[in-house]
Formats: sequence, structure tokens, C-alpha cells
Amino acid sequence: MILDRFRVTDKVAIVTGASAGIGRASALAFADAGADVVCASRTADTLERVAAEVRQRGRRALAVPCDVNRTEHIEEVVARAAKEFGRIDIVVNNAGGTGPTAALDLSVRDFEGAFHFNVTSAFLLSRLAAPHMTKVGGGAVVNISSALSYMVETGFVAYGTAKAALSHMTRLLAYEWAPRIRVNAIAVGATETDALSPFLNAAEGLREQMTAMTPMARLGTPEDIACTVLYLASPAASWVTGKVFEVDGGTVASNWPFKMPTGL
Repeated sequence: MILDRFRVTDKVAIVTGASAGIGRASALAFADAGADVVCASRTADTLERVAAEVRQRGRRALAVPCDVNRTEHIEEVVARAAKEFGRIDIVVNNAGGTGPTAALDLSVRDFEGAFHFNVTSAFLLSRLAAPHMTKVGGGAVVNISSALSYMVETGFVAYGTAKAALSHMTRLLAYEWAPRIRVNAIAVGATETDALSPFLNAAEGLREQMTAMTPMARLGTPEDIACTVLYLASPAASWVTGKVFEVDGGTVASNWPFKMPTGL
């Protein structure tokens, strides 16, 4: 059956930022599709709850507290995954993000920090996991990028530049690692996660404004993105690599409702 190609039975997936939002939804999607999941995130308590949800679906789960800004934490995630499960098949580089700051107010340190958080950490985890994937015949990496990697909006020079780099790193790694390891990314549009919700609730009408600027007339959900994550990691996408999928409700321009002063 065609639906069998969307299963990842007995594969092992590492998901960063797994304690909430897109990471949690992806971890549970993998469990529903038959995979064991290594859940990595900075928030240990919430992370263990997600691991418990994976186990409730009949799959094994390993919760590893991890700040992806720290190299030793990423190394620990890979080492524990290999020791506990004996293999690594899938990596989802979901941890990332940078708050909006006008360019004239942005320090070089913060700009470089955005790059490390969103790009360097994803490169390191992917590079460390790649030999383990090769040992089991291949694997898949899914990077969570952003629509702001190609759209423009005031205040997102650090975030957008970092996500643009992540998207192109996806293409470069895919070319270098084909055919054994597939590497794809998702350019995510406005998705209602724990990170976005505070902005949506900051003032009356913001949610409605963003929705009105989205052709599909709603914001995304973590499950919307997790469906694409599962597809790209599964055999259903076995002939797909080096691609950046736009999952954004049809937006062709930024629907960010805050217009930040530039200082010029």
C-alpha cells in the first residue's frame, strides 16, 4: 500500500526543540509512524512529558536535555542515541529562532549568535549523526527553516539571514551526501507555537491581522509542519533531496503585523 511508504517503522529519529511546538508534533508524528525518538530540548521537565507521550504510542523514547548552543550537549545527544538505540536514521534540526531587532540596534555578537543557534548547531548535529546513518545504509536530515529566509521584513536581518544560510546549507549538504543521506528543509510560515503565541496575544486584533494576510485564512499549526517533516524523513520522499519546501499557508509576502522603526 502507498501509505506504507510514509511509515518509519523501527527507525530512530533525533528531534531538537522537542519539548513543544513543531518539535513535539514531529516527535509524536514519528512515534505514530513507528519510530523510536530521541527528544532533545533545554526544558527537561517538559521534555520528559513529550517522551512519555511517545511511549504511550508504543515506541521507545529517550529524553536528553540539550542546549544546541553548546557543542558538548549536541555530542551527548548523538552519543546517547547511538548507545541506547544502536542506530540513528533521522535528524530533525528544529531548535532555533531569534527575536526581531532593528538592524541599527543589533550587535555583532547577537548577529553571530543567531547564526550559531540556527545554522552551526544544525551543521554539527547533522555531521555527527551522518556516520551513524551511513552504518545503517542511509538516513534523512530535515532542517526547520523559515519563510523569512526569502521574504523581507523589518527587524529580521539576523533571523532571516541565518535561516537563508540554513536553507542553502541544506542544498550543499544534500549534494555532498547523496545518495546515502537525504537533506531537505521546510521554510515554515507563521505557525502558532509557544514562541509565536505571546506576540499574537500582545494586542487585540494581531491574530486577525495575520490571518487576514494569509491566503489560506488561518495560521499554521505544529501538526501542519510535522506532516511535512514525516514525509521528508520517510521512504515516501526517497527521491527528494536538497529541497526547501514552503509550508506557509500560501503567503507570498510577510504577514508579520508589527512594523518596527528602523532608526533611520
